[in-house]
Amino acid sequence: MASTTALNRGLSTRHIRFIALGSAIGTGLFYGSAAAIKQAGPSVLLAYLIGGAAIYLTMRALGEMAVRNPVSGSFGHYASCYLGRFPGFLTGWSYAFSMLMVCLADVTAFGVYMSLWFPDTPRWIWVLSIVLGIGALNLCSVRIFGEMEFWLSLLKVAAIIAMIGGGFAVLLFGIQLGDGQHSVGLSNLWAYGGFFPNGLEGMIASFTIVMFAFGGIEVIGITAGEAKDPQRMIPKAINSVPLRILIFYILTLLVLLMLFPWSGIGSQGSPFVQIFSGLGINSAATVLNLVVISAVFSAINSDIFSAGRMMYGMAAIGQAPAAFASTSRFGVPWITVLVMSVALLFGVLLNYLVPEELFLVFASLVTFSVVWVWLMILLSQMAMRRSMSPEEIAALGFPVPFGAAGQVCAVLFMLFIFVVLGAFAQTRLALYVGVGWLALLSLAYWIWIRPNTALTDVPLPD
Repeated sequence: MASTTALNRGLSTRHIRFIALGSAIGTGLFYGSAAAIKQAGPSVLLAYLIGGAAIYLTMRALGEMAVRNPVSGSFGHYASCYLGRFPGFLTGWSYAFSMLMVCLADVTAFGVYMSLWFPDTPRWIWVLSIVLGIGALNLCSVRIFGEMEFWLSLLKVAAIIAMIGGGFAVLLFGIQLGDGQHSVGLSNLWAYGGFFPNGLEGMIASFTIVMFAFGGIEVIGITAGEAKDPQRMIPKAINSVPLRILIFYILTLLVLLMLFPWSGIGSQGSPFVQIFSGLGINSAATVLNLVVISAVFSAINSDIFSAGRMMYGMAAIGQAPAAFASTSRFGVPWITVLVMSVALLFGVLLNYLVPEELFLVFASLVTFSVVWVWLMILLSQMAMRRSMSPEEIAALGFPVPFGAAGQVCAVLFMLFIFVVLGAFAQTRLALYVGVGWLALLSLAYWIWIRPNTALTDVPLPD
């Protein structure tokens, strides 16, 4: 396989938008939302609104940096530039770790989805099949990858819109649930223990899954190195984030909660499939299961892409093995794809040994890692601003909204999520593992990277 060290700029605006959709709208919404609803009840809607606002501010911070200096590795590179080599090293590898954990959660969910059709087939077989299939796809050229991601994401977007439309039709015509014991309507938001059935504490606990659901949206910045026109494409993609959050998270979950009592939305399988089965539309449930399977395929596809490009960018500045900077004749960092695929085989083993309760464990680990990355993005942007003159700030092509106050609020929210992880027993392990991971990375940095400081100097953008 011929090797070079350059990525191809083969991604168009629609590719970038739908790659971000593929990563951010997947398992966290289709599967993880059940766990969040169990914790918060209808107040999960408020949790998604608050988390979505913080994510938008974070993406604007990333966009400001990406438009000014579009590079491969994106926010790992920015952290190295503006915060220092050590924070950059922690950020890049933590992101790669978070994408691995997302993929492990996603392949686990894939096994659950397939169990609807093949309940007697061991889950690990499905996990192995998807790992091999997606690994092969990611070795194709970035344009083929972008096209595949576009159509997979378009399918799930169309399904969500159809579900929202169908849900409102059910509400409008007063159609009852299949068992006839539950009514549908807005009253479901408060009729079963109130809007906060588990108190404010329940809503706070749900932030672990809520923030996991948003994980991956930062891939918009990763694509800057392969975008044809990043100064124009990146702002368009990021500015679509608020509408995306409102439609694909808030409106979708609002419809679900109005169709079915929150307490009846279980954690086995996708709540979307459960809702349609409860409505007696079994064929629709089967079709929707196909949609969520394509959604998880899309998410894993996008996450392997993201992790590979991050490790490629780190290799370019001496913070990862030099081999990771090698690309195939298609301009694909093939070694990083192989590394991610082999690492995902660990998910096959786990699904064979302990198939139950894996999703929440992986989701909690992802939340720690990805919130750390978001925090570094925000701090990098703030440090970049401090290094610039007033004239340079005024000339920024895509400045953050609300000024420093908005960024400070977003930083405080990210710190709050770490507190949430430590406050609840079911997620505390993720905090311990996350801190342990940062400690191991720190040790690796001081042993292998720090002695070669000349190799890891990262030049500031012009």
